[in-house]
Amino acid sequence: MTKQESVDFVIKTLNAIYPHIPIPLDHKDPYTLLIAVLLSAQSTDVRVNKITPLLFEIADNPYDMIKLSVEEIRDIIKPVGLSPMKSKGIYGLSKILIEKHDGKVPQSFEALEELPAVGHKTASVVMSQAFGVPAFPVDTHIHRLMYRWNLTNGKNVVQTEKDAKRLFPRELWNDLHLQIIWYGREYSPARGWDLEKDVITNTIGRKSVIKAYFKKKKS
Repeated sequence: MTKQESVDFVIKTLNAIYPHIPIPLDHKDPYTLLIAVLLSAQSTDVRVNKITPLLFEIADNPYDMIKLSVEEIRDIIKPVGLSPMKSKGIYGLSKILIEKHDGKVPQSFEALEELPAVGHKTASVVMSQAFGVPAFPVDTHIHRLMYRWNLTNGKNVVQTEKDAKRLFPRELWNDLHLQIIWYGREYSPARGWDLEKDVITNTIGRKSVIKAYFKKKKS
């Protein structure tokens, strides 16, 4: 298969499996999405979705959030991990949203990435899911699958994002990055991977990855 045929196969397969794409993190507006994405760093969406209702019941907007102390925020979000850093980030960004942006989440990558604890990936998720701006946030699933599918060299997430944006049509980015995440979780996980169920890697996968899979299976 040529690279273009591989890309077309990925799009066709993901559209067939995920015609309706569920959103991984529960939220009701740009602010609650921003907080949920920030909390999801080095945690699972399942864990975050258990904690955010407790936090948002008390504070689902920046004005209520800064009424809490950093310590109070930390106590609520502790189960998601990295709570000292995340609680400072949540308090700090809420304060900046009020002071600089009239309490609203800004609609630009630059302004989002200036907020405490908000990196490029978090900004990309908010821009794509809250505002519909084409973006391709790369998480561990996308990074792993793009390498397995021989669509990037796996060097780093920056390179993976560049390759994804170069290979896939811009109008598909927002749906596609979510479809790849769901596919990675269900059919092509890092652990407990069954290649027989992973139709995409089975069809277009990097030869060295498939070879390593069977070698490991034999041992």
